[in-house]
Amino acid sequence: MGNSTIEGRLQPIPMTRTYSPLPFRMAMLSCLLLLGGTLALSGPSRGAQRPPRRPPPARPSPEAAAVAVPFRSGEGLTFRILWSKFSVNAGKVDLSVVERRDFFGRVAWHFQAIAHSMDTMRIVYALDDQFDSYTDAAQLTSLQYEMYLHEQGKQQNSSWRMSTADNPSLPANIAIAQVLPGTRDPIGLLYALRAADWKRAPEFRAPVFDGHNLYEVVARLEQSSGEVMVPAGQFVASCISVRVLQRGKDLESTHFSLWLAQNAAHTPVLIEAEIPFGTARIELTAQ
Repeated sequence: MGNSTIEGRLQPIPMTRTYSPLPFRMAMLSCLLLLGGTLALSGPSRGAQRPPRRPPPARPSPEAAAVAVPFRSGEGLTFRILWSKFSVNAGKVDLSVVERRDFFGRVAWHFQAIAHSMDTMRIVYALDDQFDSYTDAAQLTSLQYEMYLHEQGKQQNSSWRMSTADNPSLPANIAIAQVLPGTRDPIGLLYALRAADWKRAPEFRAPVFDGHNLYEVVARLEQSSGEVMVPAGQFVASCISVRVLQRGKDLESTHFSLWLAQNAAHTPVLIEAEIPFGTARIELTAQ
């Protein structure tokens, strides 16, 4: 699978980096906290010079338009990020389901993640980022992905409206990401994994657009049941193994394990991440 084509109807968005942020934004963006974000490595994006266009005020959404999901509006989860075998407290991520709403004529979920580096890691790399996903409520595919990065005193805002061959007609005054049908963004992906029926279909595949490149994510049920202890408590959970591929090849030294509680909400309680720069353990602390 090749990279997506980014059409900047404002201006083209440069794609000159030698690595991609997807592995560092998946798993509640935890590894991004550990390694720093795109500001330090790629410079500002010309396609993000204007503030992103916000959706109109929410209107009541018809219940029949949305698929059944284990999460609900108003849900909030907090995670801590432990970096490396020394368990350095590197950061915090707050993940929330803001609302289900009308998004330019389509019923959508609004997901949000807010990430902060902490303690010693904050001294090394100050990071306060926000990510918003507007995800189609019927298909759980990405409609719009937004990043508000504030790192090391620099700020950068970016927003992309997803466009496929099935939906080519979009406003001319927004940045467009041409993606494959079924594409998720990193935030929406986590919720899609929560909503998957792992007993019926033990494998999940989807393209994922991270704001710069298009990847294929392959998730499989690795362990149907096990006990997990995190600060929020002890849970019986299922382990989902997550691989990230680019152009048909696995990203080097990149792997995630997602533990979903066997409760009605399929709560993500633990994420274990292996990336080229080290390992991370992302633990649920409050819900």
